[in-house]
Amino acid sequence: MTVKLCTPVDEPAWDAYVDANPHALGYHRIAWRRIIDQTFGHPTPYLMAESKGRVTGVLPAARLKSPLFGDFLVSLPFVNYGGACADDDGVVRELMGALAELGRELGVDHVEVRTETATDYGLRARSAKVSMRKPLPATAEALSKSFPSKLRSQIKRAQQEAMTVRIGREDQLDAFYDVFSINMRDLGTPVYSRRLFASVLEHLPDTSWICTVWLGETPVAAGFLVGFRDMIEIPWASSLRQYNRLSPNMLLYWSVLSFAVERGYRVFDFGRSSPDSGTYKFKAQWGAQPVPLYWHYWVRGEGALPELNPQNPKYQLAVRVWQQLPLGLTRLIGPSIVMHLP
Repeated sequence: MTVKLCTPVDEPAWDAYVDANPHALGYHRIAWRRIIDQTFGHPTPYLMAESKGRVTGVLPAARLKSPLFGDFLVSLPFVNYGGACADDDGVVRELMGALAELGRELGVDHVEVRTETATDYGLRARSAKVSMRKPLPATAEALSKSFPSKLRSQIKRAQQEAMTVRIGREDQLDAFYDVFSINMRDLGTPVYSRRLFASVLEHLPDTSWICTVWLGETPVAAGFLVGFRDMIEIPWASSLRQYNRLSPNMLLYWSVLSFAVERGYRVFDFGRSSPDSGTYKFKAQWGAQPVPLYWHYWVRGEGALPELNPQNPKYQLAVRVWQQLPLGLTRLIGPSIVMHLP
């Protein structure tokens, strides 16, 4: 078996392998390489394992490098999942080892691989996050009946307000980005560029949607949906705090869950959360169950595992300052900062 870098010539074989592998995730598809390249311009060293001329595994990755946050390889940044898709665990181990070796050759500070697998690949692992997932019934009626009475009353409360729901694609992008960028500023987090979401819509034309909740002509909540096989995920969702009393978030999630059922999806992925956090409890009330996530690391010099997240105390002052900045300024400079944060 050999492991090599995937070239443009190899990309059709890469996608053919992913499409045929029952364990593949949507993020393994080459489309995400194009999204990362088009949006951020980061190098994407995608690794392929081959045996006797046949692809036996793939491992996508991107390199992020900046004076402020460091130099590292991630599989995959900006999303919840990555890691290897392979014939067996032996191929996964070879791919993981090859990525660590590539990191060593490139001189990066660390390598991070985001998986659902606790297997020891010779790298250090952290399990601080979980994915929250809900199995979906066949009908919206059965979905509603699966909720506790308190949750159904909260949905009904939102439905009684003068709010409307729209599910679309490019036609809802501006509304989504308005809500998302405001919410990110309020959280003290730099916002992605609008170009990221436009690129996802472009490269995933049949499996990406935007759901928005409107109060009159004002978007007050929005979520971005990405599907693959029988699972649909909401990796980005936001609502405006000043409208919390109207529960637009409840209407948003009821709408996207109903949409998922209507489209025939069998699992709804609410995204990752820290156990027992506010977002964890919000997702759990919808019937979502935790699936442990394991992030594997190679760190130069066997140093401490990286802590590139807003909860790191060293970033708390920056978070507070960011929350006070004008919205227009955060939209202008946020993308140039967050492009270096995985």
